[in-house]
Amino acid sequence: MTESIALRDRVGALVEKATQAAIKAGSLPDIALPEVLIERPRDAAHGDYASSLPLRLARSAMMPPLAIAEAISEQLKAGEIIDTPEIAPPGFINLRLAESFVQSEINRIIEQGPEFANCNLGRGQRAQIEFVSANPTGPLHVGNGRGAAIGDTLAASLAAAGYQVEREYYVNDAGTQADVFAETLYARYQQQFDRDVPIPDNGYPGEYMVELAMALRQQEADRFLAAPTDPPAPELREIGIELMINEIRSTLTNFGTQYDRWYSERSLYQGDNPAYDEALSGLRSNGHLAEREGALWLTSSNLGEDKDNVVVRSDGRPTYFASDIAYHYDKFQRRGFDLVIDVWGADHHGHVSRLKVATEAVAGKGEALHVLLYQLVTLKRGEEIVRLSKRGGEIITLDELVEEVGPDAARFFFLLRAPNSQMEFDLDLAVKRSNENPVYYIQYAHARLASILERAAREGHIPEEGDVALLKAPHELALVREMLRLSEVIELVATTYEPQHLAHYGIELATSFHAFNDAFRQQGDPNLKVLTDNTALTAARLRLVLAAKTALGRVLDLMGMNAPESM
Repeated sequence: MTESIALRDRVGALVEKATQAAIKAGSLPDIALPEVLIERPRDAAHGDYASSLPLRLARSAMMPPLAIAEAISEQLKAGEIIDTPEIAPPGFINLRLAESFVQSEINRIIEQGPEFANCNLGRGQRAQIEFVSANPTGPLHVGNGRGAAIGDTLAASLAAAGYQVEREYYVNDAGTQADVFAETLYARYQQQFDRDVPIPDNGYPGEYMVELAMALRQQEADRFLAAPTDPPAPELREIGIELMINEIRSTLTNFGTQYDRWYSERSLYQGDNPAYDEALSGLRSNGHLAEREGALWLTSSNLGEDKDNVVVRSDGRPTYFASDIAYHYDKFQRRGFDLVIDVWGADHHGHVSRLKVATEAVAGKGEALHVLLYQLVTLKRGEEIVRLSKRGGEIITLDELVEEVGPDAARFFFLLRAPNSQMEFDLDLAVKRSNENPVYYIQYAHARLASILERAAREGHIPEEGDVALLKAPHELALVREMLRLSEVIELVATTYEPQHLAHYGIELATSFHAFNDAFRQQGDPNLKVLTDNTALTAARLRLVLAAKTALGRVLDLMGMNAPESM
């Protein structure tokens, strides 16, 4: 990976160096410096960046903020990256990127290509993101799709930020739900042979279970038939779960999501030294387990929780919580991840605190575990709400959504809102081929960029020969400035775990390109377009177009979306 320091951090280093120089010169007292924070002004007229450091130093320096700003600015001369700084009341230093620097960044963007905007925030730390992980008892629904888009985009952003990232799907193939699934499948399987056998009262009534039973009969004939009252054969249970996992895997592949590992819950209890046994042994030796009422409890109340939690029931069966403890023990202690992010539905909210406490107790890594909760999705077609009811069999599957709007639109709409926000998915908007649809708006910008380059190649123009120093128009440099924000957006996503920032940035970058391209059409001068009679100017502008295509393609790739060459 090509290492790149975010431009904001480079500007911050210049301000810090200038402040140290002011202290050395005696224009500022010898004081300890806080972290130098660089922000983007709300009004672009105030520059590309701003620092409030003079305001933060006023008390310790016992000087007016404007005087501090003046002292720092005297040392912050115009150079390779920035122009002469401007001082603004009550004590800000406004900073504008030097024109020559902005121009030169076009070449850097092209040179870095698909690694443009990478940074080394993670410094090679190992990060694992576990997402979707729906029980293998039914097809994925649209809510699972939101989790997939969030987890996959977050994983891509962390990788771009310098982490070694692994994507994982946790297969809940142990416990009560898997048993009920097997009982339901066995009933549906018997019905294929005209047996009048009802599904269990707590079974899964969806039509997909009938389809699964049909596939099972086609594959295995009648070899699993036994007395109607007999429990399903263990092998039937395994084959049924495998068939369901294959369907889930196919759905996610169609959605553009791939995993590095599919982790079986049952594996926690298998092998010579199961993770479950090892985790419970560690908790016991550290005094975190207690036997009461015939059950085994984690003494969570001694670790900051309101109450203790059962890990092993009185009948000897581990709880779902016990599996989660062992699973996260395995992540941190056995596999050595430095950062673990679980992407869960909001209905798991009550489980978060106790799992973090347990992870700290068993692995000493409670602070390295982050649980990202996402809210449910409401589908709308016009003003009509399309309702979901998985247990009632009225499920709107992720496959159906992708078939209707496509994977790119589905992913982008899922990313457009913060994970903790309720979202309404407008099915009608998602299929519109107009600028009202943000997916179309962004992808059309990429297609327009590709079209310009394709036409230029037909006419014999060579972008490689372009001199970017010829690019001086405001709309040209504004487009470059917007591209340079990408590294900051990647860092923001990688530190806040909020991938919606990438989706919003994609819209803003596309808007900058559309403004750049439309500026030519609004002028009568024939030189105010990309392809002109001026060979040198055309080549320079084609360098800018190529850089913009690179940057916008990178944004789409991080979100798992296609970057079309034509539309």
